[in-house]
Amino acid sequence: MTGASTNELLDFAHQLADAAAEVQRRWFRAELEIESKLDESPVTIADRETELLMREMIQARFPDHGIFGEEYGKQAVDAEYVWVLDPIDGTKSFICGRPQFGTLIGLVRQGQPLLGIIDQSILRERWVGVQGEPATFNGKPIRTRACADLSAAVLASYSRRMFPKGPQRDAFDALEERVYLSQFNTDCYGYGLLAAGFVDLVVEQDLFPYDYLPILPILAGAGATVTDWKGRPVGMGSPGRVIVAGDARVHAQALAMFQSLPD
Repeated sequence: MTGASTNELLDFAHQLADAAAEVQRRWFRAELEIESKLDESPVTIADRETELLMREMIQARFPDHGIFGEEYGKQAVDAEYVWVLDPIDGTKSFICGRPQFGTLIGLVRQGQPLLGIIDQSILRERWVGVQGEPATFNGKPIRTRACADLSAAVLASYSRRMFPKGPQRDAFDALEERVYLSQFNTDCYGYGLLAAGFVDLVVEQDLFPYDYLPILPILAGAGATVTDWKGRPVGMGSPGRVIVAGDARVHAQALAMFQSLPD
């Protein structure tokens, strides 16, 4: 099935998102046993059941495709096509009963992001990006909004604790002092809001490929500027530090505050 068209692959990505959503609706605000992974981040049966289901569907439909998922790791990632999965990006929000999480589904071809989905199963919101095409939100085209200066920008990020005390925390604190408004614990939802024109800037670090690769086609299709902290393109081998802005002017201002930090 490596000869499948982009439309067929996108249709299948929607099927994955639909199946994942059914699992999450069943477990959302239900009594859950919460475990801690080696990095002390939480995981639940909803995370694991969601990823296992998507993996089974991929293996049944595209047995020659690779898979890179948060919960169950890598499988045949040297294949031409690799599915990149984060079953619940925002597990802490899921645990707290807040619908500010999402399922991330991406497809990479020869190392380059081909398509991506952010799906919010409870609110039934879905962002879609395909390489070279406009991004959509619930089927309608979206664009980032204009924002000329940090003083008017809305900043989204996971947490201040993402930035260790010292130069990184100092840079982030200085950025937060300059922006109009800050929002935290947004996970992938913040990137979706940026693509749709409600947030202007996302700055984060300690990300893994499954945290950002599925989002890249959405951001590109919405007109966002995306780099790492050195201004380099973001891809499979990136250090997991991102600056994403809806307006290139805000991106340049934020980049200037982080670019001198060591890798």
